[in-house]
Amino acid sequence: MQRTPPFTTMDELTTLLSGPTEFFKDSVRLLNKCTKPDRREFLKISQAVGVGFLVMGLIGYFVKLIHLPINNILVGS
Repeated sequence: MQRTPPFTTMDELTTLLSGPTEFFKDSVRLLNKCTKPDRREFLKISQAVGVGFLVMGLIGYFVKLIHLPINNILVGS
């Protein structure tokens, strides 16, 4: 019994490998375009992230603050 190769023609192999090859080329192009942020840009991003953390923390605190009394009223101690 003779085994047949999984790809019978070179065109099938080329078609199969075209997707990963394009992805690799696009990834290399993206990495070459990326630059390290300068000090001003880094500080701006850090401030925005810090404000986001603060806002989300305050929202969580107020939700918990409102939830506790309502939960005690509904469930009872």
